Amino acid sequence: MSLQGLRKITREGVRFQSHLDGSYHFFTPEKAMEIQKALGADIIMVFDECPSYPATKRYIAESMSLTLEWTKRCQEAHKGNDRQALFAIVQGGIYEDLREECAKQIIPMDFPGYAIGGLAVGEEKSHMYGITSFLNEILPDYKPRYLMGVGTPLDLIVNVMNGVDMFDCVMPTRNARKGTVFTTQGKLIIKAARYKEDLNPLDSGCDCYTCRTFSRAYLRHLFNIDEILAMRLASLHSVHYYNNLMKRIREAIRMDRLRPLLEEIKSLYEDNNPGII
Repeated sequence: MSLQGLRKITREGVRFQSHLDGSYHFFTPEKAMEIQKALGADIIMVFDECPSYPATKRYIAESMSLTLEWTKRCQEAHKGNDRQALFAIVQGGIYEDLREECAKQIIPMDFPGYAIGGLAVGEEKSHMYGITSFLNEILPDYKPRYLMGVGTPLDLIVNVMNGVDMFDCVMPTRNARKGTVFTTQGKLIIKAARYKEDLNPLDSGCDCYTCRTFSRAYLRHLFNIDEILAMRLASLHSVHYYNNLMKRIREAIRMDRLRPLLEEIKSLYEDNNPGII
């Protein structure tokens, strides 16, 4: 999706043009399986198209049909590989009928898990939450569900409540590289002048290496002199925060206290809350 200007999609696969030297590279479902097998990941994904937002329902339907075709080819190419779990991907944009159609075609194929793709691509949060809630009633509850490319701390807890088990997202590290970190008090922009002489850790409620070892003033100094260590330390903290948040969510589920945790995260990370920036 992010390389729309450098790729051409056909039913056979996708041709990408390198932004470095202009060379062409053709990827098929079978090639995707070959590459992921070589990488050795425990969980691998079928080859799919993630349409951008907005897109017409007709385009989303055609894209979904192509993804389903590629899904079958990926499953066939994956046969005999018992070492890696291949997840199918439910596409269909913000359209419930297309999501249901896609899910009902891949569920009988009996994949080890099911991913939800094509969200967090520009649509309103209400659309994302609506689709995950809708699919919660359709996807089998005895297999893991993975929401691709999501998201903020609030997105995680809301979508867990909508039945999602697994997430991945560049947000904690991408934001950290630019000087914005996630904390137990909300977002913090470490480059701000107010932290010039602040000897407190990034997050007093965090026990990560960065917070145990360095001050806000030092992190701000590193960013201001363009020292790459700043990006690493900030990223380490935010990944730790996300891991700890998921641990808190699991504990809240066991203790039947997910709703209070949701309210806490909402107070810190709703879009209209600036946090401690």
